[in-house]
Amino acid sequence: MPHPYQMYDYHVWANDRLFAHLEQLPEEAFHAEVTSVFPSVSQTLAHLYLFDRLYLAVLEELPNEEIFPKMPAWREEAQGRTVDDMRRLFAGAAESFRELLQRTPDPDKAMTIEHPTYGSLDTQFSAILMHVVNHGTYHRGNVTAMLRQQGYAGVPTDYLFFLLDRQQG
Repeated sequence: MPHPYQMYDYHVWANDRLFAHLEQLPEEAFHAEVTSVFPSVSQTLAHLYLFDRLYLAVLEELPNEEIFPKMPAWREEAQGRTVDDMRRLFAGAAESFRELLQRTPDPDKAMTIEHPTYGSLDTQFSAILMHVVNHGTYHRGNVTAMLRQQGYAGVPTDYLFFLLDRQQG
């Protein structure tokens, strides 16, 4: 099994590939309304950004009383942005994640997460980090479907391509 921090590197790599692809398409493809899980590619990525920020705060072990008031601001800063703006927001989140990963040498660190609806979860740092990666993979798939719906190709972001890229790089 790959190290959880390598999997986070994959998450960043895949997002970067997606943004590079989106930058080659007309801006209207980013904002076009489609019938899907989210109404547009931009809103899908705004959701992904919001939850990357949320899980970063969870991994930093901030209490819910500090996290939840920040969510509207994270949501707002990602609304109506250009592809370049969103890429910068994601880069800032990735930088914050990497700083946290440097400060957290033990990915198996035990954590307890308190969810207001579902209760308490005893887990590990690595499990939450893997959830971030999995959540990103799911929504990048949504974006590919939305692009195809508009007549554009997607971009391969499979983990295998990440490994091949690293091997060749």
